[in-house]
Amino acid sequence: MFDPDTIQSRGHLLTEQINPASVNLDQLSSLELVDLFNREDEKVLAAIAQARESLALAIDGTAKRLRQGGRLFYIGAGTSGRLGVLDAAECPPTFCSSPEMVQGILAGGAAALVKSSEGLEDLRGDGSQAIAEYGVTSQDVVVGITAGGTTPYVQGALETAKQVQALTIFMACVPLEQVSLTTVDIDIRLLVGPELLTGSTRLKAGTVTKIALNILSTGVMVKLGKVYGNRMIDVAVTNSKLLDRALRMIMDLTDLSRPQAAELLNASGQRVKLALLMHWAGVDAAGGDRLLAEHQGQLRPALAAMQP
Repeated sequence: MFDPDTIQSRGHLLTEQINPASVNLDQLSSLELVDLFNREDEKVLAAIAQARESLALAIDGTAKRLRQGGRLFYIGAGTSGRLGVLDAAECPPTFCSSPEMVQGILAGGAAALVKSSEGLEDLRGDGSQAIAEYGVTSQDVVVGITAGGTTPYVQGALETAKQVQALTIFMACVPLEQVSLTTVDIDIRLLVGPELLTGSTRLKAGTVTKIALNILSTGVMVKLGKVYGNRMIDVAVTNSKLLDRALRMIMDLTDLSRPQAAELLNASGQRVKLALLMHWAGVDAAGGDRLLAEHQGQLRPALAAMQP
């Protein structure tokens, strides 16, 4: 049992405050509920806009580390941790990145994805131990995600990550004056205000966190050359939908018919980026692979190197 006398009040935190717009939440009609949520969710994009500079710093810093062989780790508990795991899991199929490049660490492990284990967020030492177990080094990036900013599990992880000189990023939904961490390199504050359901940070805080993670991981992959224009040219062709997408990308960017695009894609080993380079530069798969290796997987510089 917890001793109330030993627990510090968190009522001052922005994420714990009462939202005056929803004091009669239980008396609203379903349509009024939907409209109220819609109005409140407009604050999410405003919060992202306010955090634009810190998000840009996070993209550049993370891309630099990953370009040099580092890894990106998301760590959190509860909803925050699950969102990190989700974003990490979506990177390999979208960008054909290795599963090791972006990883999610959740307090409680895989079991906590489907069964609540929020009590584990209080274990500061477990967060520190997780960083050690994953072998985090100075090459890596650790993003600590905690809506209220006070989660001991995340704070312990960031402290240990900082000790090994990893790039540390803090993502929270409370202002700096309420929770300040001196152990982080980049501080991202996503201020969406109090939740309609008091303290339920799976709502606006969860939504804004998901958007911020989308921006971070996608921005990093763009910087790593996994995108050409707005096409995911490193997509993993693992099902019929993605095969169709790959073929349409090649057809849209070249003058090839669908059968010709399929033949080129097969010759490239189902790799859209390589297929495009082979077509545009007039090289075979082995030559294209060498070109891409020489230019850190970047298609545009590889193409430029082939120009007279």
